Amino acid sequence: MQVTHPFRITAVTAALALCVVPAAAPAHATADHQHGKSISLAFLGRFTTGSVGTGASEITSYDPATRQVFVVNAQAGTVEVLDIRDPRTPRRVASLAAPGANSVAVRGGLVAVAQQAENKTGPGKVSLFAARSGKKLKEFTVGSLPDMVTFTEDGRRLVVANEGEPTSYCAGAVDDPEGSISVIDVARGTVRTAGFRAFDGKADQLRAAGVRISGPGATVSQDLEPEYVTVSGDTAWVTLQENNAVAIVDLDRAKIMQIVPLGVKDFGQVGLDASDKDGKIDIRPRPGVKGLYMPDAITHFRSRGRTYLVTANEGDGRDWDCHSDEVRVKNLTLSAQAFPNAAELKKDAELGRLTVAADSPKDASGAYTELYAFGGRSISVRSATGALVWDSGDELEQLIARELPGNFNADNEENNSFDTRSDNKGPEPEGVTVGEVRGRTYAFAGLERISGVVAYDVTDPRRPVLADYLNTRDFAGSVADGTAGDVGPEGVFFVPAGDSPTHRPLLIVGNEVSGTTAIYEVR
Repeated sequence: MQVTHPFRITAVTAALALCVVPAAAPAHATADHQHGKSISLAFLGRFTTGSVGTGASEITSYDPATRQVFVVNAQAGTVEVLDIRDPRTPRRVASLAAPGANSVAVRGGLVAVAQQAENKTGPGKVSLFAARSGKKLKEFTVGSLPDMVTFTEDGRRLVVANEGEPTSYCAGAVDDPEGSISVIDVARGTVRTAGFRAFDGKADQLRAAGVRISGPGATVSQDLEPEYVTVSGDTAWVTLQENNAVAIVDLDRAKIMQIVPLGVKDFGQVGLDASDKDGKIDIRPRPGVKGLYMPDAITHFRSRGRTYLVTANEGDGRDWDCHSDEVRVKNLTLSAQAFPNAAELKKDAELGRLTVAADSPKDASGAYTELYAFGGRSISVRSATGALVWDSGDELEQLIARELPGNFNADNEENNSFDTRSDNKGPEPEGVTVGEVRGRTYAFAGLERISGVVAYDVTDPRRPVLADYLNTRDFAGSVADGTAGDVGPEGVFFVPAGDSPTHRPLLIVGNEVSGTTAIYEVR
């Protein structure tokens, strides 16, 4: 299947200096760009920490009043403050001490940082800083492993996704804390917790509906792991990645109103490349293979008075001490009725290497009748109730196959890694944001493994159109030596034209593997 949306990719190759690398912007063109109907992404500059493979540049946010970017440096336990008045040469002007930092959000001159405890199963905290001075103002105790924090649109509240990850399952569910959502009233300094205990005892009903509950011995509230949050008005939507679901939260009541299963994607209808051992690009439909969407990041936009959600369908298994739910197809017994050519399918060059969920559907004899792969290898648009409106299908893999065939489904740990992620989640879209450009709405998603950012015009939520893809990874360089450009995008932040120092929209991209913060202009 060939991608038919016209556009051109430009990959930037640039050597990294120790701190800052200015670069000329690459040219882009789209069929509709000159008519104002599309966009192109242009590289402006990057800041590098000099620390590779340590999570030194993850989640990003921006303060328009000071023209400063705030970047989580998990390796150093800080939030780096970058001056981007000249975005071609971003420079670090301060570091905020924040041990265990996972996420950062900025609004109204305040910087909120979510920090996990030294023992990650213990209570975490959210620290509040003044954006201009960097002074710490207060802190709030929240749930276990606060993985994401965001302000409500009016800035009055903070919403925190407390993932509650286990340390292991060697002692059953003893070390598996409950997931929760914290709702913080910034002015009053109060914290309310929206927990999942009301769903304890309902595991069978949730599973029957399609919510994945899989931790051995865990209650529902222990098993549910909030990952990422988007907020509109008094409602929050929270991804429960490992559970393949979204929680809908009433912020006024600090209450979980609903857990929405996201369903499965039929890879028998759209293609995927399922093998890392066939030495080629082979994207094709695979009957009997389904994808658990399992989104990481989530955001939202409005269209014709309705709210729509956008998800980056990364996928994530559970691989802990004493429990893993990841298995390869070649090690499974397949139903002869569902897979009459099972022996052929279990070869490494076919489905044998594909990593799937151990709790995929089985028949009465224990043979697998369907194979649930991790992730949708896509981005999706959903209604406010969680119903699927649109999915990008196999377009991301087709895009990479066409534009970067020599590095198709490469890993982010090293270059010269052609096809090594085909057996496990493919390009892994992870971060996603939305923004308005010249009256149209665009979604921007980072591809964690191959790297780069893809842009879709989602103005019509039922018919999004691929607009551009920019990859500033240098495949001729060395990831380990820090000469491979921008590798492993984690967080993507949109800066509107009115808040931008260039008077054009910007994307601020935190690249966790290369330890770089890249600045792209949206043209």
